[in-house]
Amino acid sequence: MKTFLPKVNLDQRKWHVIDADGAVLGRLAVQVADLLRGRHKPTYTPHLDAGDFVVVVNAEKVRVTGKKETDKQYMTYSGWKGGEKYRSVAQIRARQPEELIHRAVRGMVPRNRLGRVLMTKLKVYRGAKHPHGAQQPDTLKAAN
Repeated sequence: MKTFLPKVNLDQRKWHVIDADGAVLGRLAVQVADLLRGRHKPTYTPHLDAGDFVVVVNAEKVRVTGKKETDKQYMTYSGWKGGEKYRSVAQIRARQPEELIHRAVRGMVPRNRLGRVLMTKLKVYRGAKHPHGAQQPDTLKAAN
């Protein structure tokens, strides 16, 4: 018996728009990661990039549950001694709310070359407008 490997046809990739207004961050990130990997398709293969493009709008209106708005900390490291910076969800939301969704989805894709390619297919925008109208994206409802 031979293993079936699907041909990855780049013309079959779709574009999806998800409105993050009122969506819970973690549930939204799971939905986006599954679309990026192609887990919704019958030809899903774990080591191939068969997923679709995802556009997330209204990133500043995504919500977190519990006390995560103030208690959850994101750490960045500059590489220098003492170069750690900690920022809360509220601080990141004020400065660059797109980063919240990027970080959540990045934690749910593979940590290798495939994951880096998948993340290039994610487009996140602060407001309701996006420049991808020419791709005729499908509108999806965010998981609550």
